Amino acid sequence: MPLTMLIPSVEQRLRAYHELSSRARSLTANGPRKPTITLSREFGCEAYPVAEEVVKLAEEISGEKWLLADIHLLDAVAREHHISEDVMLTLGHTTRWLDDMFATFTPNWKSDAEYYRLLCKQVVMIATAGNAIFVGLGAAIITKTMGNCHHFRLVAEHDFKVRSIARRMNIAKEEAEAIVVEQQKERDRIIRRLLDADESHPLYYHAIFNNGKIRNEQIARIIIDYVFKRI
Repeated sequence: MPLTMLIPSVEQRLRAYHELSSRARSLTANGPRKPTITLSREFGCEAYPVAEEVVKLAEEISGEKWLLADIHLLDAVAREHHISEDVMLTLGHTTRWLDDMFATFTPNWKSDAEYYRLLCKQVVMIATAGNAIFVGLGAAIITKTMGNCHHFRLVAEHDFKVRSIARRMNIAKEEAEAIVVEQQKERDRIIRRLLDADESHPLYYHAIFNNGKIRNEQIARIIIDYVFKRI
Protein backbone atom coordinates (compact mmCIF):
# COMPACT_ATOMS: atom_id res chain seq x y z
CA MET A 1 0.00 0.00 0.00
CA PRO A 2 1.53 3.37 -1.02
CA LEU A 3 2.86 5.73 1.62
CA THR A 4 1.36 8.64 -0.34
CA MET A 5 -2.03 7.86 1.18
CA LEU A 6 -0.70 9.50 4.36
CA ILE A 7 -0.08 12.78 2.53
CA PRO A 8 -2.53 15.60 1.70
CA SER A 9 -3.21 16.37 -1.97
CA VAL A 10 -0.85 18.86 -3.63
CA GLU A 11 -3.23 20.54 -6.09
CA GLN A 12 -4.51 23.27 -3.77
CA ARG A 13 -1.07 23.58 -2.20
CA LEU A 14 0.44 24.29 -5.63
CA ARG A 15 -1.72 27.39 -5.97
CA ALA A 16 -0.55 28.62 -2.58
CA TYR A 17 3.04 27.85 -3.59
CA HIS A 18 2.82 30.10 -6.65
CA GLU A 19 1.37 32.91 -4.55
CA LEU A 20 4.31 32.59 -2.15
CA SER A 21 6.78 32.47 -5.05
CA SER A 22 5.43 35.74 -6.36
CA ARG A 23 5.65 37.36 -2.92
CA ALA A 24 9.20 36.09 -2.35
CA ARG A 25 10.37 37.70 -5.58
CA SER A 26 8.92 41.04 -4.49
CA LEU A 27 10.56 41.11 -1.04
CA THR A 28 13.28 43.66 -0.43
CA ALA A 29 16.52 42.65 1.28
CA ASN A 30 15.63 44.38 4.56
CA GLY A 31 11.86 43.96 4.40
CA PRO A 32 9.79 42.33 7.14
CA ARG A 33 9.71 38.54 7.19
CA LYS A 34 6.64 36.47 7.89
CA PRO A 35 7.13 33.36 10.06
CA THR A 36 8.08 29.95 8.69
CA ILE A 37 7.75 26.70 10.65
CA THR A 38 9.63 23.46 10.08
CA LEU A 39 8.32 20.15 11.38
CA SER A 40 10.73 17.24 11.51
CA ARG A 41 9.60 13.81 12.69
CA GLU A 42 10.53 10.24 13.30
CA PHE A 43 8.80 8.05 10.73
CA GLY A 44 5.39 7.03 12.03
CA CYS A 45 4.76 10.25 13.95
CA GLU A 46 1.71 12.13 12.76
CA ALA A 47 3.35 15.17 11.20
CA TYR A 48 0.73 15.84 8.53
CA PRO A 49 -2.22 16.00 10.94
CA VAL A 50 -0.18 18.37 13.13
CA ALA A 51 0.89 20.47 10.13
CA GLU A 52 -2.66 20.75 8.80
CA GLU A 53 -3.87 21.91 12.21
CA VAL A 54 -1.01 24.45 12.34
CA VAL A 55 -2.05 25.80 8.92
CA LYS A 56 -5.68 26.10 10.03
CA LEU A 57 -4.79 27.95 13.24
CA ALA A 58 -2.21 30.18 11.56
CA GLU A 59 -4.70 31.22 8.89
CA GLU A 60 -7.29 32.04 11.57
CA ILE A 61 -4.82 34.22 13.47
CA SER A 62 -3.08 35.92 10.54
CA GLY A 63 -6.03 36.21 8.17
CA GLU A 64 -3.61 35.13 5.43
CA LYS A 65 -3.05 32.00 3.36
CA TRP A 66 -0.48 29.50 4.64
CA LEU A 67 1.34 26.77 2.72
CA LEU A 68 2.05 23.18 3.78
CA ALA A 69 5.26 22.33 1.94
CA ASP A 70 6.85 18.89 1.60
CA ILE A 71 8.75 16.72 -0.88
CA HIS A 72 5.55 15.94 -2.80
CA LEU A 73 4.75 19.60 -3.36
CA LEU A 74 8.28 20.38 -4.53
CA ASP A 75 8.20 17.29 -6.74
CA ALA A 76 5.07 18.72 -8.38
CA VAL A 77 6.91 22.03 -8.86
CA ALA A 78 9.82 20.12 -10.42
CA ARG A 79 7.44 18.45 -12.89
CA GLU A 80 6.12 21.88 -13.84
CA HIS A 81 9.70 22.83 -14.65
CA HIS A 82 10.18 19.61 -16.65
CA ILE A 83 12.64 17.96 -14.27
CA SER A 84 12.39 14.18 -14.60
CA GLU A 85 10.22 12.49 -11.98
CA ASP A 86 12.64 9.55 -12.13
CA VAL A 87 15.23 11.72 -10.39
CA MET A 88 12.85 12.32 -7.50
CA LEU A 89 11.97 8.64 -7.21
CA THR A 90 15.64 7.64 -6.98
CA LEU A 91 16.72 10.47 -4.68
CA GLY A 92 19.34 9.14 -2.28
CA HIS A 93 19.53 5.72 -3.92
CA THR A 94 22.09 6.26 -6.69
CA THR A 95 25.81 5.95 -6.10
CA ARG A 96 28.25 8.70 -7.03
CA TRP A 97 29.79 6.74 -9.90
CA LEU A 98 26.32 6.13 -11.33
CA ASP A 99 25.57 9.87 -11.03
CA ASP A 100 28.71 10.58 -13.04
CA MET A 101 27.90 7.94 -15.66
CA PHE A 102 24.39 9.28 -16.30
CA ALA A 103 25.69 12.85 -16.39
CA THR A 104 28.19 11.81 -19.07
CA PHE A 105 25.67 10.13 -21.37
CA THR A 106 22.62 12.30 -20.65
CA PRO A 107 23.51 15.98 -20.21
CA ASN A 108 20.02 16.96 -18.96
CA TRP A 109 20.00 14.28 -16.27
CA LYS A 110 20.37 15.64 -12.74
CA SER A 111 22.10 13.68 -9.98
CA ASP A 112 20.32 13.29 -6.67
CA ALA A 113 22.71 15.78 -5.08
CA GLU A 114 22.09 18.31 -7.86
CA TYR A 115 18.37 17.79 -7.55
CA TYR A 116 18.54 18.26 -3.80
CA ARG A 117 20.36 21.55 -4.33
CA LEU A 118 17.41 22.66 -6.45
CA LEU A 119 15.06 21.57 -3.68
CA CYS A 120 17.12 23.51 -1.14
CA LYS A 121 16.72 26.66 -3.24
CA GLN A 122 12.96 26.13 -3.23
CA VAL A 123 12.99 25.59 0.54
CA VAL A 124 14.91 28.84 1.09
CA MET A 125 12.59 30.74 -1.26
CA ILE A 126 9.47 29.50 0.54
CA ALA A 127 11.04 30.09 3.96
CA THR A 128 11.97 33.64 2.93
CA ALA A 129 8.40 34.40 1.84
CA GLY A 130 7.07 32.95 5.11
CA ASN A 131 3.55 31.83 6.01
CA ALA A 132 4.66 28.25 5.43
CA ILE A 133 5.15 25.04 7.35
CA PHE A 134 7.59 22.43 6.06
CA VAL A 135 7.16 18.75 6.78
CA GLY A 136 10.49 16.94 6.41
CA LEU A 137 13.00 17.84 3.66
CA GLY A 138 15.69 18.51 6.25
CA ALA A 139 14.22 22.01 6.32
CA ALA A 140 15.28 22.69 9.92
CA ILE A 141 18.89 22.17 8.87
CA ILE A 142 18.63 24.07 5.57
CA THR A 143 17.04 27.13 7.22
CA LYS A 144 18.80 27.01 10.60
CA THR A 145 20.38 30.46 10.18
CA MET A 146 17.17 32.19 9.03
CA GLY A 147 15.74 34.35 11.79
CA ASN A 148 12.09 34.01 10.75
CA CYS A 149 12.18 30.18 10.93
CA HIS A 150 10.99 28.17 13.93
CA HIS A 151 11.89 24.50 14.21
CA PHE A 152 9.99 21.65 15.87
CA ARG A 153 10.31 17.87 15.93
CA LEU A 154 7.98 14.97 16.71
CA VAL A 155 9.26 11.81 18.40
CA ALA A 156 7.40 8.85 19.88
CA GLU A 157 7.82 5.38 21.27
CA HIS A 158 8.22 2.65 18.67
CA ASP A 159 4.86 1.05 19.48
CA PHE A 160 2.99 4.33 18.96
CA LYS A 161 4.57 4.80 15.52
CA VAL A 162 3.77 1.24 14.48
CA ARG A 163 0.16 1.51 15.63
CA SER A 164 -0.23 4.87 13.91
CA ILE A 165 1.06 3.59 10.57
CA ALA A 166 -1.04 0.43 10.81
CA ARG A 167 -4.17 2.49 11.49
CA ARG A 168 -3.58 5.17 8.86
CA MET A 169 -2.54 2.73 6.14
CA ASN A 170 -5.00 0.02 7.20
CA ILE A 171 -2.32 -2.67 7.28
CA ALA A 172 -1.24 -5.37 9.71
CA LYS A 173 0.95 -4.42 12.66
CA GLU A 174 3.78 -6.66 11.42
CA GLU A 175 3.84 -4.90 8.05
CA ALA A 176 3.67 -1.50 9.70
CA GLU A 177 6.61 -2.36 11.96
CA ALA A 178 8.80 -3.26 8.98
CA ILE A 179 7.83 -0.02 7.23
CA VAL A 180 8.63 2.12 10.28
CA VAL A 181 12.08 0.58 10.73
CA GLU A 182 13.09 0.69 7.06
CA GLN A 183 11.72 4.16 6.34
CA GLN A 184 13.51 5.64 9.35
CA LYS A 185 16.81 4.09 8.27
CA GLU A 186 16.33 5.44 4.76
CA ARG A 187 15.51 8.95 5.93
CA ASP A 188 18.51 9.05 8.25
CA ARG A 189 20.78 7.82 5.47
CA ILE A 190 19.57 10.41 2.96
CA ILE A 191 19.92 13.33 5.39
CA ARG A 192 23.42 12.20 6.34
CA ARG A 193 24.44 11.90 2.72
CA LEU A 194 22.88 15.08 1.35
CA LEU A 195 23.23 17.42 4.35
CA ASP A 196 26.01 15.71 6.34
CA ALA A 197 23.87 16.09 9.44
CA ASP A 198 21.96 14.12 12.06
CA GLU A 199 18.35 15.31 11.90
CA SER A 200 17.65 13.92 15.37
CA HIS A 201 20.09 16.31 17.08
CA PRO A 202 17.98 18.24 19.62
CA LEU A 203 19.82 21.55 19.24
CA TYR A 204 18.33 22.10 15.77
CA TYR A 205 14.90 22.61 17.33
CA HIS A 206 13.03 25.17 19.40
CA ALA A 207 11.01 22.32 20.92
CA ILE A 208 10.59 18.55 20.62
CA PHE A 209 7.21 16.91 21.24
CA ASN A 210 6.37 13.36 22.26
CA ASN A 211 3.65 12.62 19.70
CA GLY A 212 2.48 9.64 21.73
CA LYS A 213 1.90 11.74 24.87
CA ILE A 214 0.43 14.98 23.48
CA ARG A 215 -2.51 15.14 21.09
CA ASN A 216 -1.90 16.58 17.61
CA GLU A 217 -4.21 19.54 18.23
CA GLN A 218 -2.37 20.43 21.43
CA ILE A 219 1.01 20.26 19.70
CA ALA A 220 -0.26 22.55 16.94
CA ARG A 221 -1.61 25.06 19.46
CA ILE A 222 1.67 25.14 21.40
CA ILE A 223 3.60 25.74 18.17
CA ILE A 224 1.25 28.52 17.07
CA ASP A 225 1.30 30.15 20.49
CA TYR A 226 5.09 30.20 20.50
CA VAL A 227 5.53 31.42 16.92
CA PHE A 228 2.94 34.19 16.98
CA LYS A 229 4.02 35.54 20.34
CA ARG A 230 7.52 36.02 18.91
CA ILE A 231 6.44 38.00 15.84
